[in-house]
Amino acid sequence: MKALILTKVTSLHDNPAPLEWMEDWPIPVPGPKDILVKVLACGVCHTELDEIEGRTPPSFFPMILGHQIVGQVADAGENSRRFKRGDRVGVGWFHSACGTCVFCRTGRENLCPSFKATGRDACGGYAEYTTIPEDSAFLIPETISHAEASPLLCAGAIGYRSLCLTQLENGQNLGLTGFGASAHLTLKLARFLYPASPVFVFARNEKEREFARELGAVWAGDTEETAPEKLHGIIDTTPVWKPVLEALKNLERGGRLVINAIRKEEKDKDLLAHLNYSDQIWMEKEIKSVANVTRKDIEEFLHIAADINIRPAVEEYPLKEANTALRHLKQGNIVGAKVLVP
Repeated sequence: MKALILTKVTSLHDNPAPLEWMEDWPIPVPGPKDILVKVLACGVCHTELDEIEGRTPPSFFPMILGHQIVGQVADAGENSRRFKRGDRVGVGWFHSACGTCVFCRTGRENLCPSFKATGRDACGGYAEYTTIPEDSAFLIPETISHAEASPLLCAGAIGYRSLCLTQLENGQNLGLTGFGASAHLTLKLARFLYPASPVFVFARNEKEREFARELGAVWAGDTEETAPEKLHGIIDTTPVWKPVLEALKNLERGGRLVINAIRKEEKDKDLLAHLNYSDQIWMEKEIKSVANVTRKDIEEFLHIAADINIRPAVEEYPLKEANTALRHLKQGNIVGAKVLVP
């Protein structure tokens, strides 16, 4: 099969084509409870940049990246019964967990010490085929196209989890800081789940702010601007610290800031020394992080997306152009989500 492989940690600045194109990579063989998936589309996520550049490195090399996979069941292991050949399924960041620890037993497998991520701890979707445990795959609603469904599996599902974690009540103000693939889907979702809640967006460039207004944001400003009203819940989707400090200034008393990021960069961590307790933390403000997603998050969000017709803005690239898509993502060329199509 054709595949793009990562063989080492590297910098996109020094190496603009970190993924190697392979024409004859072996097709993976499904285990007893696995399915073999023929990839129809695979989203490009900021997490892939973190993997390539070593902030969230793969467990082993060579690695096939990609965790927003839409594909067709091509084969199944001997004990796999959940799907039939030809079914269209989705695969997200959640690959597997131990199934027996206290977190797994209480529906929090995203916190399992043995958590494995697709495209980081097991080969993913930057290829023509991949395998996945059958319990970690989900039927894709017929009304959603391959490319549109792909970002829903990560950007959409993690946005759904983040929105739930804000504990927002309908009518309260919601803030989104950073406006990429996840945030634009979260805005669409929030307008349905909380129709009386105005959404305020903080983004670093005018193109992103204009996009937010087009999708229904009542206000969009720069990261350092002050929103016209205090916000009861804010979701941060950026990889840096500055938006966190700015968001806390805009948070209402008793409000909650949810950080939807797999890591924060070291380059601006010195800003934390300027955190002002009285203005940014006091009055029972809360900070909550998001760690991965559960299978329930993905499954619930796919049904909601189909029911309310959530469709992400997507930009398609041929599979072979994955390095180009990654460079564009690195450069901040983001309106919606980037999707690889074999």
